[in-house]
Amino acid sequence: MLNKMTLKNMDVKGKRVLVRADYNVPLNSNHQITNDKRIRESVPTINYLLEHGAKIILCSHLGRPDGRVNPEFSMAPVAECLRKLLKKPIILTKDVAGPDTFKFVRSMKEGDIILMENLRFDPGEESNSLEFAKRLASVADIYCDDAFGAMHRSHASIVRIAELLPSCAGLLVERELKVLTKLMQNPERPFVALIGGAKVKDKINLISNLIDLADVVLIGGAMAYTFMKAKNYPVGKSLIERDKIPLAKLLIEKAEKTGTKLVLPIDHVVTGEFNFAAESIIVSTEKFPRNGMGMDIGPKTVSRYKHYISRAKTVFWNGPMGVFEFQNFAKGTNEIAMAVASCKGVTVVGGGDSAAAVEALELQDKITHVSTGGGATLKLLEGAKLPGIEALQDKI
Repeated sequence: MLNKMTLKNMDVKGKRVLVRADYNVPLNSNHQITNDKRIRESVPTINYLLEHGAKIILCSHLGRPDGRVNPEFSMAPVAECLRKLLKKPIILTKDVAGPDTFKFVRSMKEGDIILMENLRFDPGEESNSLEFAKRLASVADIYCDDAFGAMHRSHASIVRIAELLPSCAGLLVERELKVLTKLMQNPERPFVALIGGAKVKDKINLISNLIDLADVVLIGGAMAYTFMKAKNYPVGKSLIERDKIPLAKLLIEKAEKTGTKLVLPIDHVVTGEFNFAAESIIVSTEKFPRNGMGMDIGPKTVSRYKHYISRAKTVFWNGPMGVFEFQNFAKGTNEIAMAVASCKGVTVVGGGDSAAAVEALELQDKITHVSTGGGATLKLLEGAKLPGIEALQDKI
């Protein structure tokens, strides 16, 4: 890992450890958690602290309450989930580092666990307020950042607090950084990167960096049509970003210069309208209809991409291959998920929609690493520095 203190470097016996977790989980209309992956991923760090006699204070954001107390974004569902996972009492405080929190902190014993209310109930969190960070720091002896999915944000509980307490990376953050750093510095080859999703603008820097790192870059999703347009292929009414066509051309040229294969779809599932029930046809790239709209990669593209994935020793995948939220157009994404799961090499899925696809098919145990990061994962693989990592204490 980068030269930062980790939890295993710290003496936590009898200490109050403030753990910044990422419990920003999806909730349904009844305020029930629909995917508890991020909560489950925090359990190893919590168990380590329990085994080593720490007093544990958990904190996280949830949703976008915009700096105001909003019961819709209460951490209560998270507290209940943690109780079930850990089979231990979890005290949920009524405030964020306020009188109720201090009341419980004062009486903590080794092995006790407190969960503070939503950090974003206080405007100081997102404004990276020093005053708010001081309040958070006053409840603890040690700060442990285990919120990899939030480490690209310059918020008080991620950056400012690390200036005020001895700080370290939790087990989840340590694992994420170890896997992703190897991808960037020393991947086993051939290294195949598969990038999908809707917008080129969200992933320009990622694709550019992967052209330098990978042997093959496979493009899918709606962003493929911007690349196709850059190569003067017909795209019909497909979603394209006209202002990003010049950038797509530059990325194609960069791949040619570096010798990296930049591979685009050769056939497509096409409809006449953006509708989950629309009738579809399969067409080749050259015969893309003028009134057609690309909704998924076609079977020949799936077969071609599987060929590259099956021979890879390292695979990184981020982004769906089509409009996978519509069941009729999820086949390409699902087929790719199964191909990645079947690959014998190191496989890394970069959070977001691709992680959701893997979990929906219950393939997560067949993937080397499914990142909890999303935005943080992409930033790191773009070559950017993450504020949350930079803020942590260096190893002595």
